[in-house]
Formats: sequence, C-alpha cells, structure tokens
Amino acid sequence: MESMNKVALFKQLQGDKWVKPFLKQYKKTLYLALFLGFCTFFCGGALMFNSGYLISKSASHPSNILLVYIPIVLTRAFGIGRPVFRYVERLTSHNWVLKMTSNLRVKLYRILEQDAIFFKRDYSLGDVMGLLAEDINHLQNLYLRTIFPTVIAWLLYIFIVIALGFYSLWFALVMLFYFGIILIVFPLWSVLVNGARQKQEKVLKNELYTNLTDNVLGISDWIFSQRGQEYVELHEQAQADLYAVQAKLRKFNNLRGLLFELTYGGMALVTLLWASGQFVGDHGGAANWIAAFVLAIFPLVDAFAGLPAASQETNVYADSLERLNKLPDQRAAKEVSELPQAPYDLIVKDLSFQYGKNQKEVLTDLNLTIKRGQKLAILGRSGSGKSTLANLLRGDLKPTKGQITLGGVDVSVLNEQMADYIGVIQQAPYLFNTTLINNVRLGNEDASPEDVWAVLERVGLKKMVASLPKGLETMVDEAGLRFSGGERHRLALARILLQDTPIVLLDEPTVGLDPVTEQALITTFMEQLQGKTLIWITHHLKGIEQVDKVIFIEDGQLEMEGSPEELAKTSPRYQKLKAIDDGRL
Repeated sequence: MESMNKVALFKQLQGDKWVKPFLKQYKKTLYLALFLGFCTFFCGGALMFNSGYLISKSASHPSNILLVYIPIVLTRAFGIGRPVFRYVERLTSHNWVLKMTSNLRVKLYRILEQDAIFFKRDYSLGDVMGLLAEDINHLQNLYLRTIFPTVIAWLLYIFIVIALGFYSLWFALVMLFYFGIILIVFPLWSVLVNGARQKQEKVLKNELYTNLTDNVLGISDWIFSQRGQEYVELHEQAQADLYAVQAKLRKFNNLRGLLFELTYGGMALVTLLWASGQFVGDHGGAANWIAAFVLAIFPLVDAFAGLPAASQETNVYADSLERLNKLPDQRAAKEVSELPQAPYDLIVKDLSFQYGKNQKEVLTDLNLTIKRGQKLAILGRSGSGKSTLANLLRGDLKPTKGQITLGGVDVSVLNEQMADYIGVIQQAPYLFNTTLINNVRLGNEDASPEDVWAVLERVGLKKMVASLPKGLETMVDEAGLRFSGGERHRLALARILLQDTPIVLLDEPTVGLDPVTEQALITTFMEQLQGKTLIWITHHLKGIEQVDKVIFIEDGQLEMEGSPEELAKTSPRYQKLKAIDDGRL
C-alpha cells in the first residue's frame, strides 16, 4: 500500500486546485530555478574534474604554462560559477516557493474569513492551526526538498550517462545502473519502510495541534472539574507516542545514510578502477584522467544524498494536498440581485439546524415572525440553541432545513450587505488600540465629530469622554481595559446608533455586570433603540418587562411565547422563573 505513495502524490497534483495554478503563473521562474540548480552541480563536478586534471598534468612533467592555461581558466570559471549559481538558484527557488505559499496563505485566510462560522461545523480551531502551520509548510517543502532536487538529480543523471557514453559505452551502462540504485532503489526503500512512519508522525502532530489548541482554550474547564492532572497525562502520552515514532525514523535514517555512503564510495572505487585501465598511456599519463574522473564524483553526492529522505515524505505531501483540496472553494464576492424591502420583517419558517450530519439537531421545525419595531426577548438555557438562532438570523449559518427571510430576501445570500440591516452588540464588545473617535466611527466611518459627540450623549458617555485629557482623541488601550464593562457596552451602543441599522441584536450584553449597571444599561438600550426591531438574546429575566414579546427555546424547540404580561398571568413556569430571577424564591 505504501508503495503507491508517489502515485497518490501525482494523483493529488493532477486534481489539485491549490498548487497547479501557480505552476503556470510562475513557470519561467520555475524553469530558471531548475536550470540554475543543474548548473550548480555541473560546476561543482566540472571544477573537481579540471582541478584533478590540472594537478596531475602539472605534476607529471613540467611544461610551459600555456599548455595548461585552458584548464586553469576553466578551474577558475567553475570555481566562481559554483557558489554564484548556488546563490542565485537558492534565491530564485525560494522566491518562487515563497510567492506561491504566500498566495496559498492568502487564499486560505480568505476561505476561513468568508466561511468563518460555517467552517466550524467541520473543523475545530486546532484543525485550522494544523492547516496553517503544517500543511502550507509541507507544500513549501514539497518543492524545495523533493521536486526541485529530484528534477535536478535526474537531469544530472541523464547528462552524466550521455557524457560518459562518449568515453566508454560499457562504463556509461555501469553508471546508469549505479546511479539508478541511488535514484530509484534508495528512495523506494525509504518509502516502503519509513513512509508509514512519516505519515504517522504527521497524524500525531496534527492531533497534537488539534487537542492542545482546543484543550488550552478550554483549560478552565479541566481545572474546574479537577481533571488537570488527567489533561497533563493525556498530553504527555501523545507526546511520548510522537517521540517513539521519531526515534524509529532517526534510526532508519542513520542506517540508510551509512549504506548510501558505502554505495557512493563503491561508485568512486569503480570509477577509479575504470579510469586507471581506460586511459593508461594516453593524454599525458593515466594520473591525469584518474584524478579528474574520480574527483568529479564527490561533489555530485550533494545532488543525490537528500532524495531518499525527500521521497519518504511524498505521502505526507499528498495528505496535505488532500486536506487543502477538501476545503470549500473560495467564492467570488457576488452582488445581491435583490435587496430587502421595508418594513424589514424577519420570518423564520420551518427552521431546523444541525452542525454535522451525525450530530443532534440544535433547532427543530422552528417558526417565528419578528415584525418591524418589535422588541423580542429570546430566552433559554446554555446549549438550548438561542445563540445558534442568532447566527442564523444574521446569515452566518445556513439552515439545514427551512428558511429565514428579511424583507422578503433569504438572509443567507446577503453576505456583507447584512451589516446594513442588522447591528450586533456582543457579550464583550471589543475596543481597538486606536483613538476613541475611531472606535466609535466603526459604525459609520463618515461620521463627523459632532455626530460622535451626539451619540455619546445619547448613551450617557459625553461627560466622561469630555473629562478625558484628549477627549475623542484619547488612545484606547488594547481591548479597552481602561473602561468598565458598562462603558464598553455603551460605546458599542454608540457604534450601533451611528450605524443606524433597522434591526439590532443584543447577544447577552449584560453578562458579568452588577445588577445596578445591568438595569441601567438595559434601560438605555430600550430607550435609545426605540422604533427599531430589537432581538435580545438572554438567559435570565432582568428587565424583561420592557420587551413586547418573549419566547423560550428548550432543546431546539419553541416552548413558550407571549408578552411578559400574558406569560405572567398564564404560565406557571414563567412565574417561577421570574420569581427566582427577582430573588423571591
């Protein structure tokens, strides 16, 4: 099975939509890099060939320097040419690869950005880290460590056999066989023996990326559940498995390196025996050509030494190509043919959603109409599906079944235009490390300072901002930590007021605030967003009397709905929850 790894790589390259486009785009640079690589090793071999001849010729019998002037010039030319070609080849090949991988990363980032939330259905953050850190780098190494050296080695192989054929057809066939062992047998042996280990190493690394990233982000859960030591043991075991595979890889590589050196030494010995018998008494003496041919063998070892190690990694490269090609295609930004029309009612019809084919449905057959100007509170326990519903309303997720329309248009097709209709205030509004006015202007970049002061007054922050030494030009530290939770939410509200969207979604904006600040903030939201459609995602009933309608989502289904007054009279469950929230139970 592992013997088919190279075939698998070629198949992946044939159907590849990530790398192949850049092969044509930068083909001139690619051909130049390959030619320069050939010239590098040719100069190395030719340098030693001329040097051996020159030394032997000069030592065999002193003669006029004019008789060896051409070898002297060639020796100097090849001596200068080798490092120059080497430097230019590295510069060209790395420039080609880095341009390609830079474009690959841009393409990957755009795919992740365009389907950021939808992407989470099939990939965890650890998977994304694996794609970025491992797979793109593997494609970089595919060219620098495998394709370029292999093509250059085969060019040298063909050139050497043809050149030796002019001296001796028999010896050319011997070198054809010898270099064939180095170019074919050693790489094939590496793939058969070490290929599976190489793939296992990559699998273990990917699992470490996934598990370590996800577990570190959720480290508090491990600590709070008093399972910290269990987490450490899991990580140590995974690390030990990786080290064991890497130890086997190193052991095989050491053995293969020894046998490779012995094989190459045997080739040098065969060349010595052939040259000593081939040129006796010719061209000024045997030593002239023995030294030339034997010394020319040694610089070429660098062209072939890395091929076995590169070959065993072909299955890893094929796996990386496969993972990248399974990603969704990057979609070109499309203009929406039809935009929502006023009064911008949101209609949820027969909505169901699940995060994976084998996962339980988060929402099931949900029907809901949110009229223009209505203030709706969506309540439910953690995991009940209310946050998923919020993502679906914004068009960030696509329903498994059913539809959500805004003003008669499916929200999933609005893309960037959705920001013109729905503004969002999250649990923890983020403030950027720039001026205060720039942070507020995120809602409307064309807003004047007067507009900013007006919305700050509406949210109750004008006096506080005016008291700052630089006012609106005050720099906000990273994440806005100099402001309290309530102030950050009011700044977020100021953005929304500048944005002036007809619908505002509050995604549990009062979590973590003290009761007094929470009540004051809810009152500000309700007053300043008067006339707009307000969708309030919350887990408790503080300030619930200020909305027009309340719905409860339980296990993905609509359990209760009605106005706060109606539910307070007719629903024992609502009465109990309200009493608990008010501290009466």
